[in-house]
Amino acid sequence: QVQLVESGGGLVQAGGSLRLSCAASGSIFSIHAMGWYRQAPGKQRDLVARITSGGSTNYADSVKGRFTISRDNAKNTVNLQMNGLKPEDTAVYYCNADRVTSSLGFGDYWGQGTQVTVSS
Repeated sequence: QVQLVESGGGLVQAGGSLRLSCAASGSIFSIHAMGWYRQAPGKQRDLVARITSGGSTNYADSVKGRFTISRDNAKNTVNLQMNGLKPEDTAVYYCNADRVTSSLGFGDYWGQGTQVTVSS
């Protein structure tokens, strides 16, 4: 079984920082890409940032220059450093592992989500 466990959400004032972490566990052989998505109430789930096993990254325009994604391939972990937080960053943040090769075969997996709330 492959599981993603997130940590690091919380409440912060506008302009503050938070760091989200996600660890993938299970009989994992490789993960093509890991990333973070977010979903605000009444809205769809959107990509925030994504990083491949080769280190290529892409970010939502709204977070460029403020958020930084990093990854440890050996540990199957991904982090999201969020600086300069704004109230519009408030959402549930989900970790995603894309094209996971494990003892179960191939699949995409999601974490349970962690709440980030930015007060004005």
